[in-house]
Amino acid sequence: MLKRLLDIICSSIALLLLLPILLVCGLTLFFLNCRPVIFTQPRPGYKEKTFQICKFRSMNDNKDSAGHLLPDSKRLTPFGSMLRKTSIDELPSLWNVLKGDLSLVGPRPLLVEYLPLYSPEQARRHLVKPGITGWAQVNGRNAISWQQKFELDLWYVDNQSFWLDINILFLTVKKVFSQSDINAEGEATMTKFTGND
Repeated sequence: MLKRLLDIICSSIALLLLLPILLVCGLTLFFLNCRPVIFTQPRPGYKEKTFQICKFRSMNDNKDSAGHLLPDSKRLTPFGSMLRKTSIDELPSLWNVLKGDLSLVGPRPLLVEYLPLYSPEQARRHLVKPGITGWAQVNGRNAISWQQKFELDLWYVDNQSFWLDINILFLTVKKVFSQSDINAEGEATMTKFTGND
């Protein structure tokens, strides 16, 4: 209950305080022809129940001659790159926190297509509500391997507490200002998870 109360209070205050930034980013994306400005995508949440996560659009939908989406590095727009470096693209997810889909702190919600690829141990990351930030995000984010990321997520599942969440939130602010660990080496974002083989 205390965690949910923290989520409601902090996300409400953040949405109000950050409203000017949200409006400026939304209008900029609109005039840059990046529409719709809010990108939504199904993600697995608590106990693998899916929800629609909200983010600012940072990539276009350009495809190759066969109709397949181009790699992230070729679809990431200059303005989108700036949004990702500053983590501003994540701000609309505060609405998901207010609704209860997300928590401020928890394992990051990954793609639905990854669900059948998890080992039983890795699937335990869904025993808690996913978060905008988490233990893996403040300990390497996209610059660490998938195995390390899952190990950090599971450590959080087994050790979560109110004070750990507070610590993670402070560390997240530090990470955002330092703009570190945004990309995996040689990637625009993070390498695709293909399983444990």
